[in-house]
Amino acid sequence: MSGPKLFEPITVGGLTLYNRIVIAPMCQYSAVDGQMNDWHQIHLGQLALSGAGLLTIEASAVLPEGRISHADVGLWDDATQAAMQQVLDSVRRHSDVPIAIQLGHAGRKASTHVPRQGGKQIAPDAVNGWQTVAPSALPFTSGSVAPLALDRDGIAKLIEAFVSAAKRAHHLGIDAIQLHGAHGYLLHQFLSPLSNQRDDDYGGSLENRMRLPLEIFDAVRAAFPADKPVTMRVSGTDWVAGGWDIEQTIAFAKALEARGCAAIHVSSGGLHPDQAIPVGPSYQVPLARAVKQAVSIPVVAVGLITDFEQAEAIVGTGDADMIALARTILYDPRWPWHAAAHLGATVKAPNQYLRCQPRQYRHLFDAARR
Repeated sequence: MSGPKLFEPITVGGLTLYNRIVIAPMCQYSAVDGQMNDWHQIHLGQLALSGAGLLTIEASAVLPEGRISHADVGLWDDATQAAMQQVLDSVRRHSDVPIAIQLGHAGRKASTHVPRQGGKQIAPDAVNGWQTVAPSALPFTSGSVAPLALDRDGIAKLIEAFVSAAKRAHHLGIDAIQLHGAHGYLLHQFLSPLSNQRDDDYGGSLENRMRLPLEIFDAVRAAFPADKPVTMRVSGTDWVAGGWDIEQTIAFAKALEARGCAAIHVSSGGLHPDQAIPVGPSYQVPLARAVKQAVSIPVVAVGLITDFEQAEAIVGTGDADMIALARTILYDPRWPWHAAAHLGATVKAPNQYLRCQPRQYRHLFDAARR
């Protein structure tokens, strides 16, 4: 009998993962001036020992004004790069897990308090606030300060910032880049007709609304080594009538595949306060399935995936090639160990922990001994 699909290797671009469990990027809202610190070392360090196939660094802003909050991580200058290098050096001394980074810009959803302080927008003239930008001067909510619509110079600066961050990621030895085109942030704002009401060649038709995200992908792909994958995270739907939907997502995914995108990570929502999301276990998997049926590159499913059999069913039936965990793996940082034990697979564990292998799972840590 073959083993569980969840623990089969998979190749994404030029990167081989030894299982199909991805740790999704999770903002910690704990940086100072965009710089990682001891918290990120603890957070990423424990997740690097989880046995997952890929660890993704949280959304890292390519410009200071691209942060969601003043406490977001960035990768826009030597100081943010050096801070990230220190954390990565520590993690890599004890783990060989491949590490990806999510690069993004929050657009009109920037300049906010951290979620644990309510997450509301901070005015541009207030402490820890700044003027936001977007494809159009449309605020996220009726009570928010309107963003400035990006002009041609602003767009050029944005593309340059993504390229610079990609080059810094390579210098850091990061194995893969994920571009954040989801959750109502800037690239998603350009994609959705609800937030993009431009009348130039970056707005209007689907082709025009996809233009900037594709230009940024092309620029990052050209700046990052060819043997390292560049992927995209998308929102499969806005969950709002007249907004971005799965049909447009499929068209975008096909365009990305044609340009050399190595994988698509399918999430949803985040663009509009009127979204009506049918939240439940695997609620976003049908979106991943639809994309999977339209492209030949790997597809990642995410969203309330908590159960071992549930995860195995998603990849085993071909709904997606990988599953991503966020809150689930914060709650249980050894979820991949427990999934492997339950499904009869093997998993990596650090040498210092090998003695904790339970007697009833005599071969659980065999992957660590190979």
